[in-house]
Amino acid sequence: MDATALQRFAIRPLRRDDLDTVVVIDAASEGRSRRAYFQRRLDAALREPALHAQFAAADDKGLAGYLLARVLEGEFGRSAPGLRLEVIGVRGDVQGHGVGASLFTALCDYGRRHALADVRTAAAWNAHRMLGWFDAMGFTLAPNYVLDCAVAGGQYTPERDDRVTLPDGQGPADEIDYGGRPGNDFERLARDCADVHAMQPGDLADIVRIDRSITGLNREGYMKHQLREAMNDSAIRVSLTARLEDTIAGFLMARVDLGDFGRTEPVAVIDTIGVASGFAHRGVGHALLSQLFANLGALQVERVETVVGPQDLALLRFLYGAGFAPAQRLPFVRRLA
Repeated sequence: MDATALQRFAIRPLRRDDLDTVVVIDAASEGRSRRAYFQRRLDAALREPALHAQFAAADDKGLAGYLLARVLEGEFGRSAPGLRLEVIGVRGDVQGHGVGASLFTALCDYGRRHALADVRTAAAWNAHRMLGWFDAMGFTLAPNYVLDCAVAGGQYTPERDDRVTLPDGQGPADEIDYGGRPGNDFERLARDCADVHAMQPGDLADIVRIDRSITGLNREGYMKHQLREAMNDSAIRVSLTARLEDTIAGFLMARVDLGDFGRTEPVAVIDTIGVASGFAHRGVGHALLSQLFANLGALQVERVETVVGPQDLALLRFLYGAGFAPAQRLPFVRRLA
């Protein structure tokens, strides 16, 4: 891409009055209008500007393209902040003229100015045009696993029994700190095994305590932001806490993606899950998943997705045991250092 092509477009922050044109450009690409999704993303950026990076490219005809990204703080076990590229769109008559490259350059510059480590994103394995663009922008495959599971109308039905024995007497594969399951009546778990409710602001101290015991990090700022999003938009954030013996024993933070990465149907993404060590092997993790699936079924969300690092073997065992499997999506990373 030559420098003159890149200089044709003025890059600026995305504004509220760009919404109509963003929806038109997106609909031309996706074949349907996703106005509600973009409205929510713009509203979220106005509420929490430090957690969002949204750019517009303009030419003499108006809006030529847009890019939406969010700041990753502690999602998926992260210890260093980064960026998550969620949506990029370019007006049909200027595709191939460097609009996307200009927008991505602006995003990388933003990340470096704010000491962010990298840009993460994902795409379906057969989205060939998008994969080619990622390659041109310097992305490489990320060392993570993208897992997903069908919601099946809200019925939580793990695909296998839990009698898989691990080496060295470690016990069943999913009996880890995220909560083993005591039986196969999964719908009963949310009712009887633990008292599972929507996350509330008063839960923050216990959530931070549990997370610190698992990660060794104080991620109170990240947890505060997640809670605030849950309070501001319950249609997007579906986060839960589980109580046993009159104390919070575990938590699960999830959100509904209504259009990220070219998705045309809503998908729930689990950002963080944790169970206090004193309540391990008592079904807390599965109780949280059971209630999450019930809630998502009511919202007509069909799939749940998450990203797991290759070193997090305990969480991988738990999720595989709960019915998750490798997704048809690939994770990518572009380092900013």
